[in-house]
Amino acid sequence: MLQNKLFTLMILFFSCQAYFAQTKEEIISNYIENTGGAEAWNKLQGIKMTAKVSNGGMEIPIEMYNLKDGRQMTVITFQGKEIKQQVYDGKQLWSHNFMTMEAEESDAETASNFKLELNDFPNPFLNYEEKGYSIELMGNETIEGTETFKIKLIQEPVTVEGKKEESISFYFFDTENFVPIAMQSEVKVGPAKGMIAETTFSDYQEVDGLYFPFSMSQGEKGKPGEPISMTAIVLNPKVDDAEFTFPEKK
Repeated sequence: MLQNKLFTLMILFFSCQAYFAQTKEEIISNYIENTGGAEAWNKLQGIKMTAKVSNGGMEIPIEMYNLKDGRQMTVITFQGKEIKQQVYDGKQLWSHNFMTMEAEESDAETASNFKLELNDFPNPFLNYEEKGYSIELMGNETIEGTETFKIKLIQEPVTVEGKKEESISFYFFDTENFVPIAMQSEVKVGPAKGMIAETTFSDYQEVDGLYFPFSMSQGEKGKPGEPISMTAIVLNPKVDDAEFTFPEKK
């Protein structure tokens, strides 16, 4: 009996040692490998996500395009109209005004900060060192009952009201599957400035060999977020170049 107890204790000891011995590099490496592998992620040329956002009892259809060459676009369908937001054609960033439905170019500071995000395709952790990013392992934290590794990601500084500020976010990786289940960052501008925004990720599914979260939520930390449900994800989609072009005024 004593021998069995000692054996059990040894197993627990070595399991704990392995658990705490995870380095920040190993966590990110496991994440990339478990979701498809670096080779497959590096070959990816674009992503089209079709989703529904729950807001005020309504389900609003959206489409999100994110291409490796930097072009991005979100298309919202509301009351029979298509409203484009954060459209980037490689040079110009613009959006439709929700009130007038006119296309408006973003201000220089917003465009400058947006362009920094172009390095993040398909996610900021792929080749993060080559991008000039750094990471820190902050320890373990429980998120909604799930034990996670807390990783601090430091990216290029952003410009806020003409001044450079650190760009820091915290990702929480499931200790079992090594996939992020939450991300938190401080809001830098607008009415919510200073608030901690939180995005959660769940229901990871395989799409052509790569794994994506099909369920997300966005909101303020500690409060119920706005649910986003993916209905389809298409890799390397064909998109007409004209869809990204700033429309000429009639």
